[in-house]
Amino acid sequence: MIRGLAMDGVQRANSGHPGMPMGTAALAHVLWTRFLRHNPTDPKWFDRDRFVLSAGHGSMLLYSLLHLTGYDLPLDQIEQFRQLGSITPGHPEYGLTPGVEITTGPLGQGFATGVGMALAEAFLAATYNRPGFPIVDHYTYAIVSDGDLEEGISHEAASLAGHLKLGKLIYLYDDNHISIDGPTSLSYSDDVPKRFEAYGWHVQKVDGYDMPGIAAALRATQAVTDQPSLLVCRTHIGYGSPNKQDTAEAHGSPLGEEEVRLTRQALGLPPDEQFWVPDAVLARYRTALTTGATSWPPARPRARCWTRSHRASPRWSAARPI
Repeated sequence: MIRGLAMDGVQRANSGHPGMPMGTAALAHVLWTRFLRHNPTDPKWFDRDRFVLSAGHGSMLLYSLLHLTGYDLPLDQIEQFRQLGSITPGHPEYGLTPGVEITTGPLGQGFATGVGMALAEAFLAATYNRPGFPIVDHYTYAIVSDGDLEEGISHEAASLAGHLKLGKLIYLYDDNHISIDGPTSLSYSDDVPKRFEAYGWHVQKVDGYDMPGIAAALRATQAVTDQPSLLVCRTHIGYGSPNKQDTAEAHGSPLGEEEVRLTRQALGLPPDEQFWVPDAVLARYRTALTTGATSWPPARPRARCWTRSHRASPRWSAARPI
């Protein structure tokens, strides 16, 4: 569903970045449905987990998730992506779209701000928490891109996060090997895992489409309390597109009407039905409305919240189109 909405929104606008949302849909699905502790009816809940889309050009990923999980973002706003007066601009904007934690677009900005969010959580927890009363107890997650990791600000922020041992900071790296100009090898040859290990991060590699593997890796990161974590997720930009997957053409341009149709067929979606979300899929995502509400109050010990048992038993079908 996420891939279909991303393709259709960008195609309708004739502008945008479809490839990143299509490539990261599986890992975002696992994070949002199995791990992220949030309440769509209360986007400002103080102890919610934070989610930062540092790769802000892939905004249709975030808008799709917000709509599906029940935030105040109706489908007609998805259909008005990048249009004047809509609340779905080309890059996420804080204060405009419910559920957007930070305005992102400049590469590296979301990465660094996520470090600041995790630092704030650690400081407030150390100041106010008492035994049996973890008033401040949330994670900061982000999806980051090659472009983010090439920026100097990300290096400085990553070094600080490792030095301060921010164990509730978890980043998923969209390692798709493609930039807007072509292969990332044109300008980028860092050994990313080694660099982050040198900064003091806990690093894992995972297949970006192995959903049980992604869930297992995320659970492993939560067990590491004295290091920030980086999941290097090997993905494919424009996943599912017969002719544009793994190409720069899928990065910053609409796929084209015929390619969208072919991609829908390849993904098992109705080829001629735009913005298609089956009721059963919507109902599954909208369970976030119930589970989010039952996570209140924040002073309840975290181990007793619904999220712990819910996270431990994934119940998805790997064959379901994302």
